[in-house]
Amino acid sequence: MEKYGLIGYPLKHSFSIGYFNEKFKSENINAEYVNFEIPSINDFMEVIEENPNLYGLNVTIPYKKDVIPYLDSLDDNAASIGAVNTIVNKNGRLEGHNTDFSGFLYMIEKHNIRIKGCKCLVLGNGGAAKAIIAVLKHLDAAEIRLISRRDTPDTITYEECMAHHTDADVIVNTTPVGMYPNMDASPLDLTPFTKCHAVLDIIYNPLETKLTAQAKSLGITAVTGLEMLVAQALYAVEFFLDTKLDPARIDEIYRKIAAEKK
Repeated sequence: MEKYGLIGYPLKHSFSIGYFNEKFKSENINAEYVNFEIPSINDFMEVIEENPNLYGLNVTIPYKKDVIPYLDSLDDNAASIGAVNTIVNKNGRLEGHNTDFSGFLYMIEKHNIRIKGCKCLVLGNGGAAKAIIAVLKHLDAAEIRLISRRDTPDTITYEECMAHHTDADVIVNTTPVGMYPNMDASPLDLTPFTKCHAVLDIIYNPLETKLTAQAKSLGITAVTGLEMLVAQALYAVEFFLDTKLDPARIDEIYRKIAAEKK
């Protein structure tokens, strides 16, 4: 039986295993999907070597950038973003792809979020943030500020953000702050952001984060990441199976998972 899986740490929050196993069953594909919770990227090749029937992997926090040196090639999207969330194993040759770009773009377009000409804040500086920034640039954002706990040449601190950038139009959270089981946490207080018209949180568990709940209470359009998750997973299946799937399936699967989780 073919095997596919997910690498990351931790993985208790992940919906992927249920999604992919149900997808394989519905498509009559003789395959299974398993979680590989590895505490260090140094364990990555051990996963590959111990599973000779492993044909593909998804990659999540915190290894989307760290996994790249172990791969034989990257597609143009993954190379330009500098992060990988999908790996295809072709006879021992590991090919890296990034479907976060397409998944986030789907999320924005589905909810008619205006990006062109907007000032956007991206919270977090991990692999997911790179894909989000690429999408915002693709959609002609006027200004993009990357917010991190530490001040670096590419980022500003949360303190600087609150002091000088509360005029932002769009805020995107790519950090794990607020993710299950720490659902009472939020990366930012939205009260000063009076111009903000959209908050996008790529966390998908819980279905409503403290950040998006506050946004809605302030009259701001707010979306969490389950639709992005389902979209990028469908695009990953296309890479795994070298096929094209009906994009209408994204909304169908999203609604099913959301109803189950509620």
